[in-house]
Amino acid sequence: MSLRNRFFAATYDSMCKGTEAAGLQAHREVLLSRASGRVVEIGAGTGRNLAFYGDGVEALTVTEPDPHMVRRLERRIEEHPRPVKLVRAPAEELPFADGQFDVAVSTLVLCGVEDVAQALGELRRVLKPGGELLFIEHVRSDEPGLARWQDRLNGLNRVVAHCDCNRSTVDAIRAAGFRVTELERSELQKVPPFVRPLAVGTATPSADGRGAP
Repeated sequence: MSLRNRFFAATYDSMCKGTEAAGLQAHREVLLSRASGRVVEIGAGTGRNLAFYGDGVEALTVTEPDPHMVRRLERRIEEHPRPVKLVRAPAEELPFADGQFDVAVSTLVLCGVEDVAQALGELRRVLKPGGELLFIEHVRSDEPGLARWQDRLNGLNRVVAHCDCNRSTVDAIRAAGFRVTELERSELQKVPPFVRPLAVGTATPSADGRGAP
């Protein structure tokens, strides 16, 4: 597993280069321009989001559990013009106090965590009342035929991309007690069709713990 993770971390940026240029980077830039105040990003990976946080961010904390990703992330943090706090922690066990952050960020992370509900529960816990979750996630298709192919090919995707391609992540966000306030359905480019469906949006913790609509 360590050798596999090492290879994945070493090749991640080059593998994603075409997808980033074909639209994913633009999604990052638009969405993260909304981040302000105290911000936490889970699963920061190699630090692809760092360049898109604006002046409204007062304090930025990023988490990443994989040591091979961390080494690359540290290099990007060193090049970043403002302080960034790096914490080695999985999304399911965030070592932060309740209500500590104004904004939480998850980009292409909830497809790969071991326990989606627990990770989202942690994000809800560390957000202040009225805080905001910003997310970009590739998700299960709404088209039944493609969803069936995602189910069939998910095992292969786990080997190649270290994540599930068939998770109903937006439903999971609602089930975790968030209210989805904005949602754009899009597609990743330069990838196989079964990993293209993309959800870009924002959500806020609902006061009653219910996530509709």
